[in-house]
Amino acid sequence: MTAPRRTARELFAESLRLLLAKDMAGYAGLWAVDGAFEFPFAPPNYPARLDGRAAVEEYLRGYPDLLDVQAIAEQTVHETADPDVVVAEFEAAGVVVSTGRPYRMRYVAVVTARDGEIAHYRDYWNPLAAAEAMGGPDELTAAFADGRTA
Repeated sequence: MTAPRRTARELFAESLRLLLAKDMAGYAGLWAVDGAFEFPFAPPNYPARLDGRAAVEEYLRGYPDLLDVQAIAEQTVHETADPDVVVAEFEAAGVVVSTGRPYRMRYVAVVTARDGEIAHYRDYWNPLAAAEAMGGPDELTAAFADGRTA
């Protein structure tokens, strides 16, 4: 008997659980092999799109070394007319590892599922708020200049 396919809502919920568990390989494993991770508000020298599960995994490899996300402070998931798409609003809270500074960031994500995996994840985050949390634009650029981690 085949396990039921996960919905976009279930995939999003699992992504948050894995983020909090700092299981980046598991997080990337939610993506379809050809799935995409898109950052429409990406600043210069920051990837605007990752294509494929392997690219997502590489990008997230060092995430827990940069940001210690400790809680999802708020979360609302909106169903859409398309049963394979959800829009999620959430706030991540934690600490910037290198400085110990508090980190609170609001996000909006549009998640599209296909065959029980993430086919597309559009991540709307505020690079100005991220730069402030990291200690300034230069620190944000230095932390992410190698094309990994958001």
